[in-house]
Parts: sequence; structure tokens; C-alpha cells
Amino acid sequence: MFGGQVKTSAAQFVSHVPGQRVAVGTGPAWADLFMEVYQRRHVEESLLVPAVAEPMLVMLLAGSGVFEEREIGGTWTSNSIGAGEFFLTTSPTPYELRWQITSPEPLRTCHLYLSLPLYAKAFYEVTGVESAMPNLREISGERDKVVSTFVDLLLAEVEAGDAASPLYVRGLAQSLAVHLIRGYRCDGESGRATQGGLPAYKLRRIVELVESQLSQEFQLARLADAVGMSEFHFSRVFKKTTGLSPSQFFIRQRMERARHLLRETDRTMMDVALEVGYSSPSHFSQIFRREVGVTPSQYRGQL
Repeated sequence: MFGGQVKTSAAQFVSHVPGQRVAVGTGPAWADLFMEVYQRRHVEESLLVPAVAEPMLVMLLAGSGVFEEREIGGTWTSNSIGAGEFFLTTSPTPYELRWQITSPEPLRTCHLYLSLPLYAKAFYEVTGVESAMPNLREISGERDKVVSTFVDLLLAEVEAGDAASPLYVRGLAQSLAVHLIRGYRCDGESGRATQGGLPAYKLRRIVELVESQLSQEFQLARLADAVGMSEFHFSRVFKKTTGLSPSQFFIRQRMERARHLLRETDRTMMDVALEVGYSSPSHFSQIFRREVGVTPSQYRGQL
């Protein structure tokens, strides 16, 4: 997404990194799209960004930075971006992302996913061709006044909370879908079939559930039940979406939480270990070193 030569796709996937989710569209108005706003500082380690079923649009609302991305295990590519630039991606490959802020203010980003049925309806209206998924071009760091206008209007509805108008939001979402298909579809291609990844809202549900149980034992059945799937089917689709098995992802999120606590607090190693589900500091240190490359003490000492 953020590197000009690498085609990747995903839903922005943030747990316990510096920064926070500051707004999200919830309630009846948001049935056809999923929208979140994040504010972030620096990131030292790479961040896993999974691929979801829907095309992803990301707009930088404030700040600037150098973003690097790579397919898992691949070569890093970089791109400098500033406020007002957006990115669009539909490739199904999960990837890793890291960035360095070049502005005095933190990054503020908007992440938007239009539903597949909405895209299909807009694609048919524009082209007269039925398609499960329009084949949109990969866009990296471009400006489009129309896209910016739609994002601003949708952000205002996010801020309206329960007062957001379902009719108005749906109209904006439909209009944005038509604009993207008119301006950014791949010429000569009617579309591609969805790659079978989890929808963005289901992935967010899983992330929030995982984050709520990091101090507990891993429970595959609970995660599968949360999205109405069998354990086998959920494990297969989840790995396709994130590149990791559910248990591997659970451990990774534990280490993300541990890094956050080591970086942002002065809590003892024992407290941090207990927070992420390890009653033995030595076991915690062993897992942390395996996943991060250094011991917890060494990691804190580098800050």
C-alpha cells in the first residue's frame, strides 16, 4: 500500500502501539461501511497489517511521515506522505508496516472500508456488468478533492455519534463507491472474486476480543464463536487474512502489549509478565526474546 512497487492490501491493524483509535463509526448508520480514525506517534518495530475482504482506503488527515512496507519476509520499500494524500488497495496479501514521523504533530489517519455488496451495486450501476468485487487500481499517496470531500463529510457523521443519519451516510458511501469505480478501476477488467478474507468489522471484533483476554489462556473456540464460524474454518480464514494462525497472532499481541508497557510505563517485569499472561518472569523473558529478538530488560534499556 505505502510502497510504490509492492501491491499489498489490508485493514489497518493496531493494538497496543503508541497512539490510539480516537473515533469509529458505530450504529445503524454504518451498515455499509466501516470507518475508524487513529492518532499515532512513532513505531519502532514492524506492525502486521492483515488483508480483509473489502478494498481499503486510508487518508492521512494530519502530520507527515516516511512509511515503509514489505510483504512478510520481503524487502522494505518506502514512500513519503503528507496530509491530504490517500491510499487505495485491494490486493489480498497481508504485509508488515513501519513508519517514521517527519512532522511536529502526530499522524492522524482515517481508515475506510466500503462493503462488498455496496461496491457490487455501484459497479453494476457504472458498467452494467455484475461483479463480486471491482478491480480497483493500487493508489499510493495521491490527492483527490472528491475523495477528500467525501471523507470529511463521513468524518462529520462519525463525530455526530448516535445522531448520524443512516440515509445520509449510505448516500455518501454509495457516491464514494461510484467515484472510486469511475476513476480508479482497472481498464479492461470487470473485477475479481473476493479472496475470502475476514470482513473488516469481523476482524476488528476478533482483535478487541483478543486484547481483552491477553492475561488469560488462549481460547480458539471463543474467537470462532464470536464470528459464527467453526474452529477449523475460522483458523483457515484468519490465517489467510493475517498470515498467522490464531495462536501465533495471540502471542504476537501479547508481545505488542508487553512492548507498550515496557515503553510507556515503569511497571516491574513481574507486573508486565502477569499483564500478558505469564506467571513466570523467566518464561515471559524467553518468549519475548524469541518474538522480539532481545530480552525485556534489554528492550527497555534501548529506549
